[in-house]
Amino acid sequence: MKTIAVLSRKGGAGKTTLAVSLGIAAQQAGLRAVVADIDPLRSAAVVLGSRADAASILIETTGRKLKAVRDACSRSGCDLLILDTPPSPLNEVIKAIEISDFCLAVARPTALDLAAIEETIQLIGKHRRDGLVVLNQCPPARNGIEAGVTRRALQTLEFSRVPVAQIKIRSRLSYQQAASERLGVTEFAPQSEAALDLQRLLLEAGERIARGPARREDRSFLGRSAVSGGLAMDEPWGATAPGLVVAASAASFWEFA
Repeated sequence: MKTIAVLSRKGGAGKTTLAVSLGIAAQQAGLRAVVADIDPLRSAAVVLGSRADAASILIETTGRKLKAVRDACSRSGCDLLILDTPPSPLNEVIKAIEISDFCLAVARPTALDLAAIEETIQLIGKHRRDGLVVLNQCPPARNGIEAGVTRRALQTLEFSRVPVAQIKIRSRLSYQQAASERLGVTEFAPQSEAALDLQRLLLEAGERIARGPARREDRSFLGRSAVSGGLAMDEPWGATAPGLVVAASAASFWEFA
């Protein structure tokens, strides 16, 4: 089993939406995935708590109990545990990082979010965890060119100790619509660009975890398929059907579960 902490020291970055959508996308990919909500606001529980499958996908807990939760999930055959963390207090955030195998630091491409993400990056580095910065709520690219605000964010993060995910999560109404229906975006609009972005992010995180931090700069490893007989990481995404991305995500995690 692997544990991913979804982090943001600033509210409003879209951390919970991302955590919930990744958990549901992972389940759709065939993984036994659980979202542990340790945010006192219980935003993830608002979305997942009324679902018929709530008992199998949601745990409401605290940072102090996370180790016990992780161990119980591992014993029960869980493949992936996703932690939806609060912006504060700091000790709750640290507990989540300490028990995680991988971290996703979420930030919008704004000056305030980028200032806040630096603290999250420092915490990830201090605790020697591998991870990715995920730019969320980015304007859609036009003709393959990123909006100025996204380009500036990428420049700011260029020399960060935590790399930026290749996949950028765009600002799309379907995320809010899905949450209002107590669904993940891959359920609400499975053929949408939003759903495809989530599936791609799941695959990218899985490929990085499978690679491991020790092999991060091993160029011979890059471009290898993260799935047996399946999707190579350097294949053009435009030629890949959404269903194949989900299947590849599942196989990617199975490689090291």
